[in-house]
Amino acid sequence: MIFIVEQLMLFISTALSYLSTLFSPHPRQCHDLTLIIHQTNAPPNQVYEAAQLYLPTIDLINPSTRTIQVSKTPRQETVKVAINSGEQIADTFEDINLNWLYVVQTFPSGQVTRRFELNFHKKHKDKVLTSYLRHVVTRAEAIKKEEKILKLRSVNSPSRVDLEHPATFETIAMEPDLKTKIVKDLDRFVRRREFYKKVGKAWKRGYLLYGPPGTGKSSLIAAMANHLKFDVYELELDGICSDSQLKRVLLSTKNRSILVIEDIDCTVRDMQNRKSEQPTFTLSGLLNFMDGLWSSCGDERIIVFTTNHKDRLDPALLRPGRIDVHIYMGYCTPSGFKVLASNYLGIPDLDGHSLYGEIVGLLESTKVTPAEICEELLKTNDEDDDEDADALLERLVDFFKLKKLEGDKPEIEEAKKQKMDVDVNNINIFKRETEEERRQEINVKVNDDIENKRW
Repeated sequence: MIFIVEQLMLFISTALSYLSTLFSPHPRQCHDLTLIIHQTNAPPNQVYEAAQLYLPTIDLINPSTRTIQVSKTPRQETVKVAINSGEQIADTFEDINLNWLYVVQTFPSGQVTRRFELNFHKKHKDKVLTSYLRHVVTRAEAIKKEEKILKLRSVNSPSRVDLEHPATFETIAMEPDLKTKIVKDLDRFVRRREFYKKVGKAWKRGYLLYGPPGTGKSSLIAAMANHLKFDVYELELDGICSDSQLKRVLLSTKNRSILVIEDIDCTVRDMQNRKSEQPTFTLSGLLNFMDGLWSSCGDERIIVFTTNHKDRLDPALLRPGRIDVHIYMGYCTPSGFKVLASNYLGIPDLDGHSLYGEIVGLLESTKVTPAEICEELLKTNDEDDDEDADALLERLVDFFKLKKLEGDKPEIEEAKKQKMDVDVNNINIFKRETEEERRQEINVKVNDDIENKRW
């Protein structure tokens, strides 16, 4: 019944769309040809997405315009406009008159379909299919680079938000040499399209970020996205029920994007634990997408795995070609602290400060994460906005000393435990030696008694 209703709705919508063209300023003629450009998700229709970007750049306001979509986020400098359903836009390309129509259909089941209809004279078919559509796609790519607003998407759902994370390679607390290596690796990757094609490899790169919690793994991903102007897709493997679903959602990701799978060790462990409960995707399914035939379905993609425990990962996941770069995200170092001091305290050069030597010594002997330092800096700023940088550094020194004491406690307890174990072991050895001596004395006495009886 639902199918019949949906077919009826489709017929009515198509009929209304056709009637609207009859009374439009650009009515369709019998010698016209119409291209239908549907929105698709797996994989996305590049022409549809290009039209979405391209059409607002030409004149949206014409005598037949009734409605247009208008939007603006807090961080956007200008208002964005978009074509609304049922509206038409005229375009001209090399003396060819073209007419675009945008159609959105909603079915009783809740399904929504979107499409563009491109109408022109049949005699221009070859030029439109080659030159004009290539022009639309090329122009859209240029628009994306000029007005790139990064998106954070969930692969498991259609929701998306603007990625407005401020992290850059200048602001994250990392060793300068490591930053430089990562930036060079990213830049080399994006400019080597022809090289990957020549050697027969999929144009992708795999990164593993590992280390304790709070060491900046998420901030590094945001810095990578901001540097490359790549969208970020977050994949939650807990919501994947089969290998086929995994392939479907991964194919929905776009080129020039970063796919993030966080806490991969926990996900794989949970997947293995529920094997007997319900069907789920397999590790081999994920690995096949990383370097099997499915890995070639898309270009210029980066896959980032994060984990707090690298030693728990399956060796098959770490094989070269799947994960190309391993990056250890450790505790805060003096170099990393300099970046934080510049960001939060406005101190560009910390080397000459009287407390710097003490801070270096504490950082080298204390396990403290950049996240803990940032939290402490935010806390001190909230308590007294007028507190100067020197006072804040003194408070940080006290914080580091407290962290060092907390870190030393387990070591002291372990040392005590080891000493107690040694003492107990020595006592046991002494007992064994004493008992052995007593046995020997008894044996000697017994032997003497036997000898005396013989005599």
